This record gives sequence, C-alpha cells and structure tokens, in this order.
Amino acid sequence: MGAPRLNQPKSSIRGTGLEPGRLLAAVEAAATYYRAQLEHAEGPRAYLAERGLGAVVQRGWPWRIGYAPPGWSSLTRHLRAVGFTAEELVGAGLSTQTHTDPSRLIDVFRDRIMFPVREPTGHAVAFLGRAGPGARKDVPKYINSPETAIYSKGELLFGIAEQEFRVAARWTPVLVEGPADVLAVWLSYSRSQRTGAVALAPCGTNLTHAQTAILRALPGAAHGLTAAFDADSAGRAAVDRAWQLLRHPPNPGPLLAAEFAAGADPADLLRRPHGRAQLRTALQRRAQPMLDTVVDHRLARLVERHPRILEDIDGRCAAVRVLVPLIFEAVSPEEGIRAARRIVAHTGVGVDTVAIASFAHLEDGMRERRP
Repeated sequence: MGAPRLNQPKSSIRGTGLEPGRLLAAVEAAATYYRAQLEHAEGPRAYLAERGLGAVVQRGWPWRIGYAPPGWSSLTRHLRAVGFTAEELVGAGLSTQTHTDPSRLIDVFRDRIMFPVREPTGHAVAFLGRAGPGARKDVPKYINSPETAIYSKGELLFGIAEQEFRVAARWTPVLVEGPADVLAVWLSYSRSQRTGAVALAPCGTNLTHAQTAILRALPGAAHGLTAAFDADSAGRAAVDRAWQLLRHPPNPGPLLAAEFAAGADPADLLRRPHGRAQLRTALQRRAQPMLDTVVDHRLARLVERHPRILEDIDGRCAAVRVLVPLIFEAVSPEEGIRAARRIVAHTGVGVDTVAIASFAHLEDGMRERRP
C-alpha cells in the first residue's frame, strides 16, 4: 500500500510547519541507515579505498560516510517502518513524490555515496550524494539535499562541524570544491600535527555571501584564506568568484590560491606517492596571491577566445585594457603594484603602456560617476 497523499505546504521550503526536531531525527536516522548500507556495498567501498579515503570509511566518525542503495524506495520504507510520516520524510528532503502518482514516495538519493552535511552544533541536516562507481555517464556526479526548514545550502560549509578542533586551533581555512577534497586535506595531516590547513567546501552551490562571512569569521582566517580548486574551467571560475566575494574588507589575512595541474586536485593528489606531503606543500608553501591567479585566468580566457592577441602591439594593448581593471581590485597598494608587474610580464608591453591604460580606466570611471 502506497504512502498517503501529502498536503502541499504553503511555503516552497520543504518542512515548513513541521516540528524541526522530527526533521533532524529523520536526517539522523537516514545517516545511520546509509552508514549501515556501506558496510555491505563492495563497489562503493572499493571506490573510496582507491581514492585514498579508505581510512575515513573504516573510522566512521566524524564523517560518517554512507551509501544510498539503488532501490527506488529503500530508505523511505525503512524510515516509515520506524515511525516517520510521509510529510516528515519529504520535509526533511529525504523522499519525494513521483510526478505520475503523488501518493507514492521515492528516495531522493539512490546509488550514491553519501556525505552528511552537519550544521556547526553537529546536527546532520542534509546530504551531498556522489554518483556510485557504476553510474551512467549522464547521471549528475553530485546532487545535494533540497532546501528545507532545517537546511539552507548557501549558509553552510561542508566540514566545519567535523573539524571543530582544527578550526578552534586556528588552522588556515582552505576552500575546496567538494567533500572528497575536504577529506583528502583532512587525511593529509596526522593527529599529532598542531597546525595546518582545514579544508571546507560549499554545499553543492557557488560560494555565497553567507559562506564568505563564515570563512572570514574563522579563527585561522588571520593567517589567510586559500582557494584550492580543480584546474578546469569550473575551478578557475570558482577561484575568480571567491576573489570577488573575499576581496572586500574586512580581510583578516592574505587571500591566496593554490591551483593544481589537470588530474591533480586534492583528492587525486592524495593517491600519489608521497601525496599527503605534496598536498600539504601545495596548500601552504606554493599558494600564490589570489589576485595573481585571477590575472592569469582572465588573460587565459582572452587568449582562448583570441589565440593571436599577443602577437602584435595592438593586440597586446587590447589585452592590457582588459586586465588593467584588476589592478584596482587589489586589497593593498603593494598587491596592485604586483598585479601591474604581472600584466607587464605576461603581455610583453612596457610599464608606460600599463600606466596609460590605468589612467584611462580611472578617467572612464570618473565620467561614469558624473551626474
């Protein structure tokens, strides 16, 4: 017999009007269920071990990685059997109604490696689900829980609750792409180390203003904030967005970027010989000022669109005009001077050309501000 038909909530946010404690209990029960399923899922366990994350699977806490089996309603049936209502399961973002039969509930996550998302006090409120190792190519790599009364994905960072001791010990915050990268950085430091990098990731969304505020408020931000993303177009765009959000004062420490070569993001680097040491070095010793990286990215995109732009003086001057506005985004005069020197070095023009373009940019800005 199918689940009873649900009354549509007045708010578009799932779980509105339901008891928050019951929603939290449902998510916690789901985390326990997923964890138990992983114990018998050889394919996902082998995949995690191959990615260098086997130690995390064996320990359980604090990450509690699990597995959502491929059945349509495995979790839903389990949680209904232990007393949760259909409204609570939908409200917690664990189940959803089918389009053809609204009275039937199916699981939101199926055949996915599950990473619980916890809010700062430690309660699991949502999940990030990675496609299982045998998933079709057209299946999204990651999906995350929908917005609910207990979960707003733009207001949390994955990994804060699990690393509360490192955060309190003022470890340097590092912004990475996803949960596997968070775990890779976490594993690259031993329990005996007293300082290092603490990795955090947006919960399946672009970096938001709320997440930026969380990063700035971390004790270790005084040492700096580092962005470490994949060396692909999405990763470059993520660094550029992080710069735009983080560059505005107040900035507790320097803004840095640690980029990786193709196929060498934190999670992939972990598997290489001496990968843990290489990862620590990439994050803490080889990170460069974030604005330098943004200059490089903007020029790379320009060259991709116009491959011959740097072959003559007119093209180089045009490239300078595109890059010069970044000088005025610098958070300090020293950083602006360094960005100008970088533009000179990368475009092959003289310092005077960059200076003229800078004055022209200032004049354009003044004209735009005139009434």
